[in-house]
Amino acid sequence: MLTLDAPSPSSYSGLPITFPRRRTRPVKVGNVTIGGEHPVVVQSMINEDTLDVAGSVKAIERLHRLGCEIVRVTVPSLAHAHALADIRQQLQKQYIDVPLVADVHHNGMKIALEVAKHVHKVRINPGLYVFEKPKENRTEYTQAEFDEIAEKIQETLAPLVISLREQGKAMRIGVNHGSLSERMLFTYGDTPEGMVESALEFIRICESLDFRNLVISLKASRVPVMLAANRLMVKRMDELGMDYPLHLGVTEAGDGEYGRIKSTAGIGTLLAEGIGDTIRVSLTEAPEKEIPVCYSILQALGLRRTMVEYVACPSCGRTLFNLEEVLHKVRSATSHLTGLNIAVMGCIVNGPGEMADADYGYVGKTPGMISLYRGREEIKKVPEAEGVAELINLIKADGRWVEPNT
Repeated sequence: MLTLDAPSPSSYSGLPITFPRRRTRPVKVGNVTIGGEHPVVVQSMINEDTLDVAGSVKAIERLHRLGCEIVRVTVPSLAHAHALADIRQQLQKQYIDVPLVADVHHNGMKIALEVAKHVHKVRINPGLYVFEKPKENRTEYTQAEFDEIAEKIQETLAPLVISLREQGKAMRIGVNHGSLSERMLFTYGDTPEGMVESALEFIRICESLDFRNLVISLKASRVPVMLAANRLMVKRMDELGMDYPLHLGVTEAGDGEYGRIKSTAGIGTLLAEGIGDTIRVSLTEAPEKEIPVCYSILQALGLRRTMVEYVACPSCGRTLFNLEEVLHKVRSATSHLTGLNIAVMGCIVNGPGEMADADYGYVGKTPGMISLYRGREEIKKVPEAEGVAELINLIKADGRWVEPNT
C-alpha cells in the first residue's frame, strides 16, 4: 500500500489518500503465492502452439526472465495436454520450474483432468466448460432445465476439483463477458451481474467439495463493464464471507497506446481501490511487451518498486536546458537501477519543492549550470555538460550504484 510521510490524511478533509488492499486468502501457484499479504503478481500468456514443445519452452523462459511470474499456455486438446508434460520436464531440465497455468475452454473435463497432472493451476471458463445447446425461440428456462444443467456442471467439474485438491494445486474461475452461457444471458442479461453469478455458481461447487485454492477473474473488453463486474464480485463475496483473490485484466484491449491506456484504466482503477491480487495486460502484440506495462502500473500506484521512478517537470519558458533530451540521458544512464526516485527539473523555481520526495535531483540553476541534490539538500553545482556523469558519481558515493548487465 502506498504511504506518504506528510501531510497527514486529515489534511485532505477526511478523504483517504490510499485504500488498503482487500484481504484475501493466499493461493499457491507453484513457488508463487497470489493473495494474502503477497505482492501483486504479474502474468502473461505465450503465443506458441503448445504442441511445439521446444518453442513453448523458449517462450516461457523468455517471459519469465522478463519478470512474468506466472505463465499461461493454451490447451485446446488432449494432445496439447500431453505436450505440457514434456514442456514442464524440459523447463525443469534446461531452466527452472516456472509456475504454469493451463487454459481450458470448450467441453474441457477430459483435457483439464489430464493437464492438471502437469501444471500448477488450471483456468476454466464457466461459460464454455459445459456446453449448453441453444434452444430456438426460447421464452423461458424451466426449473427442470436449470436443475439438469446444474447437475451436469457438478458432474463434470467435480473430478477436476478433487484432482486439484488432492494435488494441492489451484484453479482460476475465469469469466469472460463475451462468453457467458445462454442460461446466464437469459436470466441476467449481458450484464456484470450475469458474470458474477456465473463465477459464484462454480465457486459454490468447489466449496461443496472443500476446495478453496481459487482465483477469480471477471474480464471484459470494455473498461466500465470490467470495473462494474469486479466491484460487484467483491461486494457479493464480502456478503457471502468469501475471500478469494482476484485476477484483473481488460481482455482484448488491442495494441499500441490505446491498448495500454485501456488496460491501465481498468487494472489501475481497481488496484487503486485496493482490489486485485494478480494482473495481466492483454495486448495484441508480442507477450513480452505486456510485462513492462504491468510493472509500470504497479509502480505508479506504489504497489511494487522494480525500477527507477522519474519525476520531471513539463517544459516552460523558465526551463534552462532541453528537458526532454536531458531526461533521456539520465534515464539511459540509470534505468537499470532499482527502487530509486530521480527528479529532472528545468529550473530552480519549482525544482526543490516538486522533487521533495526524490532521492536525487538534477535541477537547472543558471544557463549552462545545474545543481545536484540528495533529497532536499543541494550537494554541488556543475556545468550542464558534466551533469549526468556527476549524478552517477553522487549515486556511487552513496553506495547505491550497481553496474548494468552487459
